[in-house]
Amino acid sequence: MAAFLLQKQGYEVVGVFLKCFNLDGCAERDAEDARRVAEHLKIPFYVFDFEEEYKVAVVGEMVKGYREGVTPNPDVLCNREIKFGLFLKKALALGADYVATGHYMKLVTSNWKIENFIPKKLPTTNYQLRIARDTNKDQSYFLYTLNQEDLKHCLFPLGNYKKPQVRKIAEQAGLSTAKKKDSQGICFLGQVNLEDFLKTYIPEKPGDIVTLDGRVIGQHKGSHFYTVGQRHGFMANGLGHIANSRKGRGNKPTLPYYVVSKDLEKNLLIVAEGDSNESLYKKEVNLVQVNFISSNHKLFATSHTPVFARVRYRQPLQEAKLSKTEKEWKLIFKEPVKFVAEGQSAVFYDRRGNMLGGGVII
Repeated sequence: MAAFLLQKQGYEVVGVFLKCFNLDGCAERDAEDARRVAEHLKIPFYVFDFEEEYKVAVVGEMVKGYREGVTPNPDVLCNREIKFGLFLKKALALGADYVATGHYMKLVTSNWKIENFIPKKLPTTNYQLRIARDTNKDQSYFLYTLNQEDLKHCLFPLGNYKKPQVRKIAEQAGLSTAKKKDSQGICFLGQVNLEDFLKTYIPEKPGDIVTLDGRVIGQHKGSHFYTVGQRHGFMANGLGHIANSRKGRGNKPTLPYYVVSKDLEKNLLIVAEGDSNESLYKKEVNLVQVNFISSNHKLFATSHTPVFARVRYRQPLQEAKLSKTEKEWKLIFKEPVKFVAEGQSAVFYDRRGNMLGGGVII
């Protein structure tokens, strides 16, 4: 659809499929789908092979993160290192003016007058990423690592459309992918289970599952495989992930267990009952590797700057204040937020929905 819309706007469009690492063969089907669309639109079609680079920059970094006990975000890594890293660089080297993707988000420009800050300087074009019209599909969360140099060569044609509109236009245009299912989960895994994949790199190391008060309630397969907020996939009282089938006092069902934290040194998985347990919430989040979409944003990011932020994809935006400590940035939320996992990203916006930037939670 991105190619179709840009073609309608008068752009000279070239189709490119990025061949990356894939386990279940779905990439081959995706490549064939892309090739059929290119044929239908009568545009050139190429394949860029980034498989080895992807293994190092995305798969390797993801495994490293899990080994260290955090929950990395491979989609952020892929966008930073592959789509808007290697692909953008190669496309520009081949003479392209822009790269375009089907990400749901808006790219807007404005002239930012800086003469109040630096005398005798002319206004500069400022590129901003804004939440997509389809808030259910908005993907800005995964693109906070982009900067002004990247964005001046980017196009996001789907930002002003809702997904049902996209499907309808694609069907009317005769695109074979009009009814293709949405992709979900980690792209390179396909139908392969994440835990099974990680076990090929990280050996199992059974340990105790303990409650907040120190009671041992079961065994896990290795604390590396789990993430904060996870409910399924660990053993509690021998009943597997169906923890709420247990009976409490008075024959009342107890609440399911959720992972609160991990102690890698002692190989413990600490859990709490119920998804409303206060131990699952945090009011302050520390960030490293913080990126601002524009240096203008960083200029205004002074102590306790009001922002709206999320700590996971599709989480509703929460009021917070962004401040700089000696070593890292800190987000202080107005109300505590749930399921904050180290290694994931916290992304912040202004009240108009413009993305300011983001960072990695520690």
